[in-house]
Amino acid sequence: MKIRCLAIDDEPLALQQIATYINKVSFLELAAQCQSALEARKFMTEDTVDAIFCDINMPDLNGMDFVKTLAAPPLVVFTTAYSEYAIEGFKVNAVDYLLKPFGLQDFQRAANRLKERLEMSGRWAESTSSADQDTLFLKTDYRIIKINISDIRYVEAMSEYLKVWLEGEAKPIITLLSMKKMEERLPGNFMRIHRSYIINLDKIQEVNKNRVIMDADTYLPIGDLYKDTFQAYLDTKFLGK
Repeated sequence: MKIRCLAIDDEPLALQQIATYINKVSFLELAAQCQSALEARKFMTEDTVDAIFCDINMPDLNGMDFVKTLAAPPLVVFTTAYSEYAIEGFKVNAVDYLLKPFGLQDFQRAANRLKERLEMSGRWAESTSSADQDTLFLKTDYRIIKINISDIRYVEAMSEYLKVWLEGEAKPIITLLSMKKMEERLPGNFMRIHRSYIINLDKIQEVNKNRVIMDADTYLPIGDLYKDTFQAYLDTKFLGK
């Protein structure tokens, strides 16, 4: 299980740096990137995260005030170019404070502190069983089916149910489960690209504009809230000019 993180910064280059660093830390998962606290608030009404990396000095609503408005805030690492915010940051129980410009080593330190805080609270633990990570059981109709996670092509939300599309199968498995629960269970090679879709990144055949092509008959949309996260993943894999 990975720590789901939200990156928030109004500067595109700084935001991209945080996203890149999150993707480099094995136990972190980038849930989304937001260029304002207001955009982050909208995302968090539709989805949940374990931690946020949040810039403080932003227009409209600064990061410090944003965190104070959250009824049940996730763990917070503040990022800013202004050292005078450090004391105030710790007053809102921030896990760490990264002073810009910071490097991967500083970011790794903050990530380790996130992990330690979650482990102490009992809200997160790294799995030590590879067998547990390779398979899962899904209830469909009156049966419980064991499937290999590597066989999942994509997951589609359908009201309170999920359609789990498997390699080599014409029909999906339909199970009563939330997207959040499924997303938490799937490993790092799966990514949510839309409110209604989680895809196996290893099964992508093509990316065309705002669509992911899984096969000749399957074109999945990339949602606005998820496109920056997906693009950050593509950037780590892209070869060319």
